[in-house]
Amino acid sequence: MASEKILKEKQKVIDEIKTRVEGASTIVLFDYRGITDSEAKELRHKLRDAGADYKVYKNTLMARAFNDLNIDLNDSLNGPSAFAYSEDQVAPIKILTDFAKDHSALVLKVGIIDGEIADQKKLSEYASLPSRDGLLTMLAGGMIGLVKDLSICLDLYANQKEEN
Repeated sequence: MASEKILKEKQKVIDEIKTRVEGASTIVLFDYRGITDSEAKELRHKLRDAGADYKVYKNTLMARAFNDLNIDLNDSLNGPSAFAYSEDQVAPIKILTDFAKDHSALVLKVGIIDGEIADQKKLSEYASLPSRDGLLTMLAGGMIGLVKDLSICLDLYANQKEEN
């Protein structure tokens, strides 16, 4: 039987995991076996630049935390797993997917996006979405197009009124 001190330490870690899950919009579990230390630092730097981070916990502690939160990810907690989290729904998925393209050792397992479990297929769909800046650029382009079309119509209407 584990000592009281060890059980308290484990409960602290479980509570930390639960806090991170509850405070994040997106959580991604991924297999990091085979990634070198320098690659792990590079990944952490890219995630932090996007307002995300990752942490490695024991699978048993993650399973207990997820079970306490009524999230069933036990099938995905096989082998070493890292836990990426962020308030941004898409940023960690895009970063991890891009990183996995260059580093075949990294494998995305499963994600939780706004409380819904996302498998690898769903994660790849999210990864293909344009970035927030890209979406804002597309929105601005569409709005400029409308204003441009309106100005052309108003100019044609004014020219037509002048001829009459």
